[in-house]
Amino acid sequence: MIRHETLNPPTHIYPINEWKIIETEFYPRFQSQAETLFSIGNGYLGMRGNHDEGIPHSQTGTYINGFHETWPLVYSERAFGFAKTGQTMLNVTDAKILKLYIDDEPFYLPTASLQLFERTLDMQEGALKRRILWETAAGKQVLIESKRLVSLPHRHVAAISYQVTILNANAPVVISSEVVGNQKNQTGLVDPRHAKGFQYKVLEPQEYYADKMRLMLTHRTDHSGMTMVCGVDHLIRTESDYTCKSECDGDFGKVVFSVNAKKKKTIQIYKFITYHSSRHAPTTELVTRAERTLERLIDKGFDPLVCGQREYMDDFWQRSDIHIRSKAESDGGHQHEIQQAIRWNLFQILQASGRAEGTGIPAKGLTGQTYEGHYFWDIEIYILPFLVYTAPDIARNLLRFRYSMLDRARARARQLNLKGALYPWRTINGEEASAYYAAGTAQYHINADIMYALKKYVDISDDKALLYNEGAEMLVETARMWEDLGFYSERKKGKFCIHGVTGPDEYTTVVNNNAYTNVMARENLFFAVKTVMELRDNYPEHYVNLQHRTDLQPEEIDAWLNAANNTYIPFEEPLGIHPQDDDFLELEKWDIESMPKDQFPLLLNYHPLVIYRHQVIKQADVVLAMLLLNHIFTDKQKKRNFEYYDPLTTGDSSLSACIQSIIAAEIGEIEKAIEYARFAVLMDLADIGGNMADGCHIASMGGTWMVVAYGFAGMRDYNGRISFNPKLPEPIDELRFPLQIRGKRLVVEIIHNEVTYLLKEGIELEIMHQGQTHILQKGKPLVCKIKASKRSS
Repeated sequence: MIRHETLNPPTHIYPINEWKIIETEFYPRFQSQAETLFSIGNGYLGMRGNHDEGIPHSQTGTYINGFHETWPLVYSERAFGFAKTGQTMLNVTDAKILKLYIDDEPFYLPTASLQLFERTLDMQEGALKRRILWETAAGKQVLIESKRLVSLPHRHVAAISYQVTILNANAPVVISSEVVGNQKNQTGLVDPRHAKGFQYKVLEPQEYYADKMRLMLTHRTDHSGMTMVCGVDHLIRTESDYTCKSECDGDFGKVVFSVNAKKKKTIQIYKFITYHSSRHAPTTELVTRAERTLERLIDKGFDPLVCGQREYMDDFWQRSDIHIRSKAESDGGHQHEIQQAIRWNLFQILQASGRAEGTGIPAKGLTGQTYEGHYFWDIEIYILPFLVYTAPDIARNLLRFRYSMLDRARARARQLNLKGALYPWRTINGEEASAYYAAGTAQYHINADIMYALKKYVDISDDKALLYNEGAEMLVETARMWEDLGFYSERKKGKFCIHGVTGPDEYTTVVNNNAYTNVMARENLFFAVKTVMELRDNYPEHYVNLQHRTDLQPEEIDAWLNAANNTYIPFEEPLGIHPQDDDFLELEKWDIESMPKDQFPLLLNYHPLVIYRHQVIKQADVVLAMLLLNHIFTDKQKKRNFEYYDPLTTGDSSLSACIQSIIAAEIGEIEKAIEYARFAVLMDLADIGGNMADGCHIASMGGTWMVVAYGFAGMRDYNGRISFNPKLPEPIDELRFPLQIRGKRLVVEIIHNEVTYLLKEGIELEIMHQGQTHILQKGKPLVCKIKASKRSS
């Protein structure tokens, strides 16, 4: 049950467009949200949607994925095994700034007389564009046009095209292209989700220089020792006379173009930007890399970047686009609102993941510093499904990144007196960064979440090479952790129990036998046993290699299997539900209905102990388990569980609405499915959480894809068996989306009560439609009627 209201931007300023986000006037009231809305990035580099002039702004932001500072976690009372090192992704050198002066008067948006203003995020081009007509106090009309992109084909590159044309006069024009280091970092004083900020200078200047139109600034972090370089270079095209001067110090550089502008003669400046970073390389090495990048950019120019970006986007949309049409559009409702929102969500996932190589995906992508730029379980459960079906190479990179953290996960397990490996709840560099163990470290389920994602990826991609190498090693170490963490309880008739854990619901912590944790741990154990036995029986050389890397003993496999076969799954017979944990049903129910909306989220208004003693849920827990391991729950159990937990769920987490929508659709609660789907899709565009200004909810955006595929199309894919049970809600007339399955490309199209499955690439593919098996042949559409499902009682 969602307790938050939508806050849609006014449509007369932000008109709905299927492929674009458009702003038709300078609108300071929405400035902080717009900085998120117009963000651009490529998974390595991200830039908030700040204006070209740099001011006004709410939060400036340029981020490099994984580039962070470390700092000691301070406790007034320490305990053994507490996390020791905090990590914060930094706001790095800002190279977006281009300041304009006409007749020595600065262009300043809040006071300028604007005859035209239009800013557009073009999701087909992958670029941010702005067009302004400014009339100066002296009556000169100045057309300012810019295009900004962060290149997807070229990981380390951003570029800006900046044009100035005086339409009705000659005038002196000055354009100052600036690079500013040591940017302010977000500082959270009240909201624990915000970054902590720093009281010292985080980035220490190293080498720097100005040479003609080139600037180079390098920095080193004070504690983590990471290094980075920001380099810029320029091209200028104009028929007017001009001069150029540059200067630079450790934290600031600028190239100033002074032009005797002629009437209607455009001044065209191209600003090429490159960032490189490293955990180990000296800044001198990074300068060399940046120089090579800039030389190539100057040689090739801006247009090839634009063309390459468009080609990349065309390929992305072919693999990923969701086409949706509803009756509301023909009835004069918000034209294409949902279509626009879905595409913006998918576009933001791309910008957070496209070139995330050797890193994870921060909770806010590269649009803000909230959650410190940390990587959570969100990656595996909410984002990986979309990537597995549309960009398996990126999914593979993310799983290999988890493997790169395995040694630190082993060390973390030792700190918690456990065998095997325990992945950190939140991290950048592989070390646990959560100072609050109850809602952080105690979420042991992250181990199972990562292995669940590995299984899904392997099932859908058939990438046995990853499974039998990196995957098998992760499976061994995570299975060891679970077998060591749990125990066989006499009070539970000898069942394997797991105590002292926290599930996905962070409003209920350190409990015994969290249902989600137990079923996911069991899945992890079964998967480990199956994989290791496959290697032993069919690939003995791989098995010997695995034994060598992990010191695996044969008796361990039997122990894992015994634990999995005997895992305790809580169930309450009188209610017909799975209790969230052993004691959840003993708690007092929180009267959510009577609470004023300004009391949400609870975490900002109530002491944790008050929350913990109530039946109240931050995000889907048992309900999430019913999606991930759908086959282990009966239809009746799904309905009873949903009906019990839905009224207790606050929606204080952006990760809840998408899951609630999917399960509501499955059990026939179509009105709720539509309501929750709308909240999920509009989570950021309608600022439902009230914190869009802090960046995008990337995992929730992955959840919108899940709503379409798992909810309305009714797809299920356990063990790689693809089945569909479509439930297209009445307002929606058409739905179409592609899937990549084991190298084959399937397009699913639902229109009214009919669905068409078309295999576009690959020879044949087996699927199920509403329980009936079909073999699809390439190029031969299969058209099936959608039969109404019976609702469980």
